[in-house]
Amino acid sequence: MKQAPEILRILQDKFADKITKSEMAVVDPFIVVSSHAITEVCSFLKNHEGLAFDTLMCLSGVDYKGSKNEPDRIEVVYHLFSMKFRHKIVLKVQLARENPSVPTVESVWAIANWHEREAYDMFGIHFEGHSDLRRILCPDDWIGYPLRKDYVQPETYRGMPVAPAKQFVQMAMEGQEVGTDPFVADRLKG
Repeated sequence: MKQAPEILRILQDKFADKITKSEMAVVDPFIVVSSHAITEVCSFLKNHEGLAFDTLMCLSGVDYKGSKNEPDRIEVVYHLFSMKFRHKIVLKVQLARENPSVPTVESVWAIANWHEREAYDMFGIHFEGHSDLRRILCPDDWIGYPLRKDYVQPETYRGMPVAPAKQFVQMAMEGQEVGTDPFVADRLKG
């Protein structure tokens, strides 16, 4: 099992100009890779005899719009794991918020197909070369990307209201009696 600093050194030796940043002193150590090189770096990590990152555990998007001390951007985060060696690493790619685009890693790990579709659907990240890049959670004609920080939820969709119902906390703060006690309902009836 290799530790994150050793994995970083291997990548820096092979891809010195494509590793833009890293952070090893965090719970999930990560390495930031140039967007144009992500497929090449991932393929190397999977096929390297001593690394064997055969599993893409998760691929997700993150919106850093308006974050303190952070430039506005969209990130794609790749959580990788080696079944053979039991080590893990996190890769990140930083993209512009306007028209974010990065090459697909679907050719490296087939499961990326679903993960990338979700990131496309929720954040509007375009994965170049993806075999079937279309929405996976929202309807095909949905407008906008729901997990973007500047997303404005529509009031209706095809004539149906889509605003969320009040949550228990909000109802309780407004003075309504809430809870799961079946006898409360009987008392409230009168």
